[in-house]
Amino acid sequence: MTAFIIFLIVIAFLTWRMLPAKGIKIISVEELKKIINDSNNLFIDVRTPAEYKGRHIPQFKNMPLGTDFSKLPKDREIFVICQSGMRSTQACKQMKKLGYHNVTNVRGGMNAWRG
Repeated sequence: MTAFIIFLIVIAFLTWRMLPAKGIKIISVEELKKIINDSNNLFIDVRTPAEYKGRHIPQFKNMPLGTDFSKLPKDREIFVICQSGMRSTQACKQMKKLGYHNVTNVRGGMNAWRG
């Protein structure tokens, strides 16, 4: 019974972490493919350098989670990706706190891109 309660708590926590923050848009990889070559947008990959080196989308710049995002331009749409969508959600929340208004998370991350 205790293991079941812990399991439920973990599921609730993970579900809460995946919820988008207010004002953060979410797009699918299908939608991303339609805009990936738009140079007006900024594409950020928040995975580790090793993950990025292993495989990445060329238009995405590697800025691992924990990087100082305050130097990014605020006048461009920023699209954020990671492996599954959890770290990119965190990065989007950090950017919103820094005053960025045009932040979009890529749902499913690189897992969805590959699929």
